[in-house]
Amino acid sequence: MTDPIADYLTRLRNAIMAKHKVVEIPASNLKKEITKILFDKGYVLNYKFIEEGPQGAIKIALKYDAATKASAIKCLKRVSRPGLRKYTGYKDMPRVINGLGIAILSTSKGVMTDKEAAELKIGGEVLCYVY
Repeated sequence: MTDPIADYLTRLRNAIMAKHKVVEIPASNLKKEITKILFDKGYVLNYKFIEEGPQGAIKIALKYDAATKASAIKCLKRVSRPGLRKYTGYKDMPRVINGLGIAILSTSKGVMTDKEAAELKIGGEVLCYVY
């Protein structure tokens, strides 16, 4: 697999389109950090790290609106990819839907959202957009 982050986002996207309640994804430290951010920002209902086998897994409970049955995540878009990396400084941080969505960045201080990175005045690699 050349791009595990794209695989992670695709598995989430496919589970949302199929209206699954839970999705299981192979684990890595970067995927665990992205999952924590999605939970903290209210895009997923819950998550659990399973330490079985050589790699482990992440079980994510997806969040849906009770009345309309619409997912909390409207779009997951991969920005930086192995063939074309996208980096940004803190001064020109990307704004996702004019600040309503989040951009997830990999910085020297760890994985964080665009707003947290701008506060700390550090840039990094833009992994994905979520809204």
